[in-house]
Amino acid sequence: MSQRLDRINELLRREISACIEKYFEFPDVLVTVHAVETAVDLKDATVFIGVIGTPEQSRAVINKLSGRRGFIQGTVMKRVVLRNTPHLHFKVDDSVERGVRILNLLDEIGEIELPEEPDQRTEKL
Repeated sequence: MSQRLDRINELLRREISACIEKYFEFPDVLVTVHAVETAVDLKDATVFIGVIGTPEQSRAVINKLSGRRGFIQGTVMKRVVLRNTPHLHFKVDDSVERGVRILNLLDEIGEIELPEEPDQRTEKL
């Protein structure tokens, strides 16, 4: 990916995050913008939203953001001037939850006592 596209993705992430923080309220749910992936032609952008809450709350957040996509897009594009205004698509990013599950599994594996293997260097043939 080009450096220009990386900079655009980060700029969009910050501005979308600021817009959501300023204009939206989600009671009992923590909502963050994890990343934005913009197409090379700048016509589409996928916004990965992290939601700490139940799966139903995650769906409700994505539905609310998708329903107000035009407002978010318009607000962000007043501050970010690009040749094409990307069409925003919102997706739940569950990578944090998956990472926590993997770390928990690794901790469980670490607690299992494995039989010691004999040191192969000291064994006599």
